[in-house]
Amino acid sequence: MPARAVTPKSAVAKAYLSAYEQFDSIITQLRSPQTQRMTHSQLETLLDTEGRELLRRLLQAHLNERSPGHVAEPVRGADGEERTHQRPHTRQLETVFGEVEVTRQGYGGDGQASLHPLDAELNLPPERYSHTVRRRVAAEAAKNSFDEVLAALNHTSGARVPKRQAEQLVQRAAQDFEAFYDAQRQATAREVKATREILVISSDGKGVPVRKADLRAQTRAAAEERKPHLRHRRSKGEKPHTKRMSTVAAVYTIAPWVRQPEEIVRELHPQHAPQSPRPQPEDKRVWASLEQPPEAVIRQAFEEATRRDPKHTKQWVALVDGEPTQLGLLMVAAEDYGVELVIILDLIHVLEYLWRAAWVLHREGDPQAELWVSAHLEQILRGHSSAVAAGLRRSATLRELSAKQRAPLDKCADYLLKYREFLRYDQYLAAGYPIATGVIEGACRHLVKDRMELTGARWSLPGAEAVLRLRSLRSSSDFDEYWEFHLKQEQQRHHTAHYAEGKVPTPNPELGGKGKGSHLRLIK
Repeated sequence: MPARAVTPKSAVAKAYLSAYEQFDSIITQLRSPQTQRMTHSQLETLLDTEGRELLRRLLQAHLNERSPGHVAEPVRGADGEERTHQRPHTRQLETVFGEVEVTRQGYGGDGQASLHPLDAELNLPPERYSHTVRRRVAAEAAKNSFDEVLAALNHTSGARVPKRQAEQLVQRAAQDFEAFYDAQRQATAREVKATREILVISSDGKGVPVRKADLRAQTRAAAEERKPHLRHRRSKGEKPHTKRMSTVAAVYTIAPWVRQPEEIVRELHPQHAPQSPRPQPEDKRVWASLEQPPEAVIRQAFEEATRRDPKHTKQWVALVDGEPTQLGLLMVAAEDYGVELVIILDLIHVLEYLWRAAWVLHREGDPQAELWVSAHLEQILRGHSSAVAAGLRRSATLRELSAKQRAPLDKCADYLLKYREFLRYDQYLAAGYPIATGVIEGACRHLVKDRMELTGARWSLPGAEAVLRLRSLRSSSDFDEYWEFHLKQEQQRHHTAHYAEGKVPTPNPELGGKGKGSHLRLIK
């Protein structure tokens, strides 16, 4: 007995006739002898391809039903002038199901740009690629190279986007990044009690390989003056001068975790005993920028922190690696925002200096070096960094080391004395503050390095900034919320702003004529 597909009795049946034909075709294929012998994976491939075409036809039918989008009320542009001339215009739209066509009634006049109320109702983008296509491109570009982006898009959708257009779509997709976070800061501040007592700010720098034209002036000059010694590779110590430094920032809250110095030393040991679960960062936001200077990014971090703690009831902590410019910017920002900021030097950087000093006093591979480092580290954690520095110089003098031999010891001592104000680890541990920059170090790696330093990559400044913004949104779990905000901005930017008082006349489907279709069709 033949199957029956019921078609609608309304006058719009004709618009959906093509979709019904495709649906009939799918059922016919599924019932054919050849398909009855397919494996499940072959069936999935068949339905994926044919089903996508069915969805494309359904979308086309729906657009046909709503076109051309006549309106009953006058159409006035932002200039206040009424558009009295009417003419239908047709455009293509590349969707995740494939290409469709949209016919819209244009309202214009002599010397006036035409307005299309149906475009506004559908929130059509100015380019041919739908917002859903653009979202998929943006999401993939935040993770993979553009070649992989296009491969994934071709494999999972009916959209076809050339590489250059994909790069442009990514830049458009990221354009509302700053406006999104500005809007968050202007909204009601988050409930202070909802997060933990310690508010952490951290920043760092990470280089991104960019085209020569997008290098900062000083780096570009160095690149132009560089004279390679070898034709096909750099000599030892020779710098390529191909990177522009990005500023990476992180803001999060965390619960206090009181510990003893010996616990820290034991934790850093390769075979340390199991520790109690440590508190995890809450509501973490990380981001990076190539375009903005470090002072702008650090001030954004303070704005973000202020949004979370507007009354400054939390303890603000800044984790740093000791870079002088960064320290100065943090201090200035803390003063400007009226914040009592505790600045903590990252313990891992201190540990690196200790290890360099250890290899001056011990043979390479000597297990005693590890005991020496552990003992000195524990003294630093107890607040005795100045005493450790003095001991290092004394050891170098007693051993009668040459200036070259003792250099790592002197550098470690200089480092401990220079930053002793930020090495009060005994106080930090007692208060439960974090003492390592793991969050920002991780952000530099996964936010910047893992994507921006793919083999052979040379970024344009706008392209790199857009990808960094999208990766930041994903890392901060803000991408979905951002996209909704972005769509509203697109509506305002490309449609609402072009009408008088921002009021778009509502299209009325009843003003367009529709054909009639049959009620029943047989599927053979």
